[in-house]
Amino acid sequence: MNEAQKPLSTESYKGVRDFYPDDMAVQNAIFNVWKFVAQKYGYQEYNASLLEPAELYRAKSGEEIVNEQTYTFKDRGDREVTLRPEMTPTVARMIAQKKRELPFPVRWFSIPNLFRYEKPQRGRLREHWQLNVDVFGIKNIQAEVEIISLASDIMRTFGLKDQQYEIRINSRKIMNYLMREVLALDDARAHTLSKLIDRKEKMETTEFRAKAEEILGEDTARFEQILSSKNFEEFANHLPVCEVRDEAVKEVREVLASLEMLGITNVIFDQTLMRGFDYYTGIVFEIFDQNPANRRSLFGGGRYDDLLSIFGQEKVPAVGFGMGDVTIHDVLETYGILPKVGASADIYICPMGQEQFGFAQDIAQTLRDANYRTVVDYSLKKVGDQIKNADKFGIPRVIIIGEEEVKTGKFKVKTLATGETVDATVETVTSLVWDR
Repeated sequence: MNEAQKPLSTESYKGVRDFYPDDMAVQNAIFNVWKFVAQKYGYQEYNASLLEPAELYRAKSGEEIVNEQTYTFKDRGDREVTLRPEMTPTVARMIAQKKRELPFPVRWFSIPNLFRYEKPQRGRLREHWQLNVDVFGIKNIQAEVEIISLASDIMRTFGLKDQQYEIRINSRKIMNYLMREVLALDDARAHTLSKLIDRKEKMETTEFRAKAEEILGEDTARFEQILSSKNFEEFANHLPVCEVRDEAVKEVREVLASLEMLGITNVIFDQTLMRGFDYYTGIVFEIFDQNPANRRSLFGGGRYDDLLSIFGQEKVPAVGFGMGDVTIHDVLETYGILPKVGASADIYICPMGQEQFGFAQDIAQTLRDANYRTVVDYSLKKVGDQIKNADKFGIPRVIIIGEEEVKTGKFKVKTLATGETVDATVETVTSLVWDR
């Protein structure tokens, strides 16, 4: 066999997934929880094309991200386009486009598929689906409280207990004040220090201190003392009092107090949480799994009031988060609470021969008209094998159709789990009451 005749591989592209029916059932169950909770809070679903002009991500994330972490190419019109790596720039574009027509505050959610060219690993693939939830047009801190409450509600709806995950929050306002005013860093050094703080948990103490000294010099000891604060009040007390500091501190206190009033008590302040160095403008948060087998950040978000400015628009206050399907699948699997795959149908009809197909179809149509999911087996296999198939698919009831059933118009509905049978006709079958 020459190269041209070589069979194609059955493997999928590296870093993406095939969803067989059982996988798709779990995926849809995850999506259904996302939609249910988002809509419970009054959020409307939207969507957009997965193709965007590459310049959108250059303006938001920078040249390096676009060139190294996205699928970017030229179309036939010589336009540079990108498979979207995230949804927030798209929703910001959509809000900017219809800004004068939309009734603010706007509460939107979507479940897009996203693409990033990076090394596949646990919790991170090249393609995934992500719940995006955003509220636009609320300046006060209640937007953060609502968004974090919604995120916590999703975790609880999946069946996770509060002690199994932790909500960590920080404030970009406070951290920017610490770096720019207290430590007197310029933009370049502040950015470098932000990235260093973000990696702190993955570094040895000596390595972290050495790198901090390269940036801060004699201010390193003071910085380490502030960063090692045991709680928010201790951290805040290390910062010189001024209007900027007081406003940011007040916001954090309000968020913590409001969430506690709502019964959300698994919240801590974490001064090492550094999401979106050049992106978020206020409160940021992340949900962390507490299980030692999967102790990691699951998802997060925060306030990003400046994003619409890349479209030449006035600022619109915005708060949101993104929750990926890969990480949430992993955490549900870790705790043994992945959604169960249900049966594909309610009733399986087994004709003994081709002569019984017509009667089987009449029964099936009657059942379907009554919203019973019904399968007719046209394989002409032995009845025993057809029943085995029904059992493999998890379909709870079967109807066997032979010559006698066609002649009399009467048949039995058998429940496989118990062996119980119930007599029926085409006219009476839909009046039977079954659990579905």
